[in-house]
Amino acid sequence: MNYKDDIIEQIYNILDGKIEKENIIVEKPKDRKMADYAIPCFSFSKILRKSPIVIAEELKDKIEGYEKVEVVNGYLNIFLKKKDTIKEIVKDIIEKKDSYGNKKTKNKNIVIEYSSPNIAKPFGVGHLRSTVIGEALKNISIKNGYNVITINYLGDYGTQFGKLIYAYLQWGNKDAMKENPIDELRRVYVKFHEEAEKNPSLDEEGRKWFKRLEDNDEYSLKLWTQFKEASLKEFEKTYNLLGINNFDSYTGEAYYKDKMQPVIDELEAKNLLEISEGATIVRLDDNIVPALIKRSDGGSLYVTRDLAAVFDRKNNYKFDKALYVVGNEQTLHFEQLKKIVEKMGYDFYNDICHINFGLVLQNGKKMSTRQGRSVKLHDVLVETIDLAYKYIDEKNPTLDNKDEIAQIVGVGAVIFNDLKNYRCNDIEFNIEDILRFEGNTGPYIQYTYARIMSLLEHKKNIKLDYEKLVINEYEWNIIFKLYEFNDAIEAAYENFDPSIIAKLLLDIAQDFNKMYANVKIISDDANNTEFVLSICEATSIIIKEGMRLLGIKVINKM
Repeated sequence: MNYKDDIIEQIYNILDGKIEKENIIVEKPKDRKMADYAIPCFSFSKILRKSPIVIAEELKDKIEGYEKVEVVNGYLNIFLKKKDTIKEIVKDIIEKKDSYGNKKTKNKNIVIEYSSPNIAKPFGVGHLRSTVIGEALKNISIKNGYNVITINYLGDYGTQFGKLIYAYLQWGNKDAMKENPIDELRRVYVKFHEEAEKNPSLDEEGRKWFKRLEDNDEYSLKLWTQFKEASLKEFEKTYNLLGINNFDSYTGEAYYKDKMQPVIDELEAKNLLEISEGATIVRLDDNIVPALIKRSDGGSLYVTRDLAAVFDRKNNYKFDKALYVVGNEQTLHFEQLKKIVEKMGYDFYNDICHINFGLVLQNGKKMSTRQGRSVKLHDVLVETIDLAYKYIDEKNPTLDNKDEIAQIVGVGAVIFNDLKNYRCNDIEFNIEDILRFEGNTGPYIQYTYARIMSLLEHKKNIKLDYEKLVINEYEWNIIFKLYEFNDAIEAAYENFDPSIIAKLLLDIAQDFNKMYANVKIISDDANNTEFVLSICEATSIIIKEGMRLLGIKVINKM
């Protein structure tokens, strides 16, 4: 039963529909002793021409199906029937297990573009956020009943590849390319920019080689393919550590090089193109700078390829929403993209959603090596796993499968540290802090889950007599938090915000550990022991499923 919906429906009917349902606010007081739900009646006064206290008093005696209804200073405070509620929630969770919270199938398609590292470059820590936020949103969207298509839109096109081809031909080492291709490609690319500072004409060489690539020059394509294949092999190592290897498409920017011209032709046919200083642009609203469609040399640009991509995805996937999990710095780009689609006369521009996010910081600065280079995500994950192993070995030296557990804990710590934060904010990365087994961390939740699994070894699955139970505040608090998982799943999708689930999991773990510290779990009272262990089982199900939605595994023993 959805208690909030029931309360809203009852109030709506009692007031003869004079107050719209969306204007009936059901709040959850921080102090559960005050009420389980509270309805402020102040906004009703203007329409009903009565004081909030009078309205609350009139509603009080007509609300049905609850333990108690009180009026306090214009608020209608509602208390649930604890035993009935607990019985219903615990039974529902245990019976449904990981399908608890699943929403009805909506027959709607969601396309999610995320991760999208650049080929011929290291998979940097800067791509961590797009990767883990996108993966979580995929899981959350599926949980909410949507069909999801995932796209790893590889950065495999652009002027930089002309520069890279030129640099490799000038300074590349074939043996180094075989040994460590990404480092070798980065070396020659850096070399190109160092030399270009002394000789600016090299930039023109880079543009020439990119134009050859655009024109399907056989030799250029051969080198580009070699760079891409080497990159994907390296990326796979990082994806395997993260447990992410099931993108539906690895279609990169290069795929759209022969699909841009029809879009440009349509823009021209609709009189949307202008020539400005030799370049081709689309002029947008006064508050959005014009979008550059073609350079003066005829070369394509990022927005041109994204236009071709969005029309291709609409045709192929018939998407109801297209999510682009890309950093804050690309906000203008997506404003331009949406505005161009709108000006072209297509109403699906509103279905294009930029899921923006902040930076990964270390000591308040953008995370980088001492040389100022991007930090490899694979190196960060390995370092975190190694430190997790050290902590686990100190805590439990006789534990089996420490290598496997250290990887689950280390990788989970990195992912949870990202997803517990609202995505638009920058996040601070401190390897020691994220691996703590107490506080707002992934290992804290994993440790809580392992503790629960140990307790469940005592569960005997006897039939409960709820009438004999005395419910204490610790048990009631955690049951209510478990019930909130349903709402959290919907809210996480509606706001495209995995942190809603991450924060709820922290609350659940904290409430469980308060219950563990204050309630005797295993006692001589078989009925009460089974009841508390049923709460433990329901808690384990929600933690495991919640962590799965975030892309994190749990552990039975730590």
